[in-house]
Amino acid sequence: MNRAAELRPGPWLGLCALLAAVTTGLVIATAASGFGRLHVVLSLAALAPLLALATMARVAHPQLRRPAYVATALLIGQVGLGALVAATGDGPWVGRTHVAASALCLAAVLVLAVRAREGAAPPARGAWRDYVTLTKPRIMVLLLLTAACGMFVAAQGPPAWGTFVATMAGLALACGGASALNHVMDRDIDVHMARTDRRPVAAKRVPAARALEFGLALSAFSFVLLACATNLLTALLALVGNLFYVVVYTGYLKRRTAQNIVIGGAAGAVPPLVGYAAVSGNLTLTALILFLIVFVWTPPHFWALALLIQRDYRAAGVPMLPVVRGAAETARMIVRYSLLLVLVTLLPLVTGGLSWAYGLTAVALGGTFIWLAVRLRTEQTPGAAKALFHYSLLYLALVFVAMAIAAAV
Repeated sequence: MNRAAELRPGPWLGLCALLAAVTTGLVIATAASGFGRLHVVLSLAALAPLLALATMARVAHPQLRRPAYVATALLIGQVGLGALVAATGDGPWVGRTHVAASALCLAAVLVLAVRAREGAAPPARGAWRDYVTLTKPRIMVLLLLTAACGMFVAAQGPPAWGTFVATMAGLALACGGASALNHVMDRDIDVHMARTDRRPVAAKRVPAARALEFGLALSAFSFVLLACATNLLTALLALVGNLFYVVVYTGYLKRRTAQNIVIGGAAGAVPPLVGYAAVSGNLTLTALILFLIVFVWTPPHFWALALLIQRDYRAAGVPMLPVVRGAAETARMIVRYSLLLVLVTLLPLVTGGLSWAYGLTAVALGGTFIWLAVRLRTEQTPGAAKALFHYSLLYLALVFVAMAIAAAV
């Protein structure tokens, strides 16, 4: 696709603009209808698609920058005026200014929505499979499982069906959006790795601008859905996880430090918090333990994979631990983190959150994890690394399922 064609707005940008128009309209509709809390939630939710549109315009569609920036600035100003109205008791001039700003904001958003549809490119035929690939569905399944189990732990049993469905859908959108943006940002190094060189953006089956629109649109829809159907804390947590993965890990840590996956693992540890907060509306020590389990699990899991594909990382110039410090040191670190991981999984017994039945399960699963890690330290063979990598996926799933069952019984 040539540069001129890429500058044409795609269907995902149009959908995001439609979402911005609808949510902004609802903000104004609820302002005078006595829906105080809903009005506040919608005001914050409406910012998500507008910020996504402003980012799309900044990166890929310069012809949309002015209307996107103006609409976003007006909504931010409207939110600020709304806060002032709430603080001053709706003084005459403040209230009138707030109403006028709201009308002006809606007009600007509608102009942006129309501009976004002008010359829009139609969806590419046969590209749906590539767009699904952009969301990294295999990784998403494990993230959603940890979130679902977090909901069961928070509810001490099955959560409300509506909350469960909304949370799973919203988190899936957030994970898919972050993964799509990861494809865009890593396309220059993906082409140097056999494991990733056929990814849609790296292989140029999906233009970077379209993948960017797709990722930002999914992220915006995620925030709106979670904010309106669960609570603002849940939406903010999903957004923080998204931003940490895209901006902190992909944009900075991955290419600069061998500790990239240690710190960056915090992004993958957010889904249990999302699930917990969706049910409880807050975060407790138990929620923090769920976060820590995934956070400590991530390095040994990912380093086992890095040992298998260290040539790819070396070719791409990514400073993964095996590339920087060698296989032997990586294997030693895997053993240390494996021991720490098992200890962290036993914390619910100390806090009194779960039963001893869960503790016995955690010990059995953790013992196997440690045995595979020690075997890798001794043998340092691809077979040992592959065994630990595949078991680590099963391990995390089983530990979280065990916690969910123990909480529900």
